[in-house]
Amino acid sequence: MLRGIANYERTHQLWSAFLDDEARAENDPRWIRSKKWDGVISRHTTPALAAACAELKLPLVDLNDTPPFPGVPKIRPDNIAMGHMGAEHFIERGYRHFGFCGFSNNGWACERRDGFLEALRLAGHTCEVFDVNYPGDLTPFWDNEQITALAAWLKRVPKPIGIMACLDMRALQVITAAQTAGLLVPEEVAVLGANNDIRCELAYPPLSSVAPNAFQSGHAAAETLATLMVGKRPADMDRRVEPLGVVTRPSTDVLAIDNRNVAAALSFIRERACQGISVEDVLKHAFASRSQLEKKFRQHLGRSPQAEIRRVQVAKIRQLLFETDFPLKRIAELTGFEHVEYMCVVFKRLTGNAPGEYRKKVHAKG
Repeated sequence: MLRGIANYERTHQLWSAFLDDEARAENDPRWIRSKKWDGVISRHTTPALAAACAELKLPLVDLNDTPPFPGVPKIRPDNIAMGHMGAEHFIERGYRHFGFCGFSNNGWACERRDGFLEALRLAGHTCEVFDVNYPGDLTPFWDNEQITALAAWLKRVPKPIGIMACLDMRALQVITAAQTAGLLVPEEVAVLGANNDIRCELAYPPLSSVAPNAFQSGHAAAETLATLMVGKRPADMDRRVEPLGVVTRPSTDVLAIDNRNVAAALSFIRERACQGISVEDVLKHAFASRSQLEKKFRQHLGRSPQAEIRRVQVAKIRQLLFETDFPLKRIAELTGFEHVEYMCVVFKRLTGNAPGEYRKKVHAKG
């Protein structure tokens, strides 16, 4: 959001902005009176802040995803669209069973749930819902009793199932509950969050998430404040910003497969492919003969276990080429190839580009 605000300022206005890192204006209305401000953009607007700005006739733009204050323009995510994107993400992966996990006493969470249910209904699907009142704490283990209840629900629902949570921390609770119940994520329970915050990368497995357009929200907030500061009323007092889309990570990066041998094999490959495993290693983990597993893989995925190992390795090579400046020898070591030359042959065969060429292309686009 701050980048969006800064972008508007650079291209439209010459503002001197103060970032209230300590949220003093929100917690102490006297602070807002301590200096003559021209306008305020608030991410966590309180009734006290709104009242102080109204008293001072100070233009205020509210970015909080809560019911609007009278006369205060609001910029917030299009939560219905976020729910739609979540449902479409799972439908595209072949899921027939769906779930939503949220908070029944938060308007934004209910909107995301309703969007998810609406998109599923339009596609002819139903959905299992697990909603509770927001307890006021968002750590993954905020309530062991709640994790137990979630685990019991996950055991009951049909599988494989795609579950969207109202936000990323709630999705992490679903992952914790699934693991507590002994269920495979994503093979049996695929989990999708919302907001795409940094926790997604730190989770295990890394969490897919619907990304809101925070940049556009910030830009729109600055644009709205500029309108207020010249004495005009914004055309839209409750503006909804379309989300960017789903950022796919391992928590949903799998097709819906109802065969536990294949699911177990895929889980093993996803975790160990870059350690130089062989198909024989996969067979031991999946408790299936080679002919059985080959047949089931081709039936469900259209490729062999060996091809799936290579697919996971190549995906990791792509990531390392884009995100790091590691030499090819180091990338080969990190992706399970004993010889860098062989890694280059495999990568070019599956992508059409040599690793060096691919790195140049993606960096040029960035």
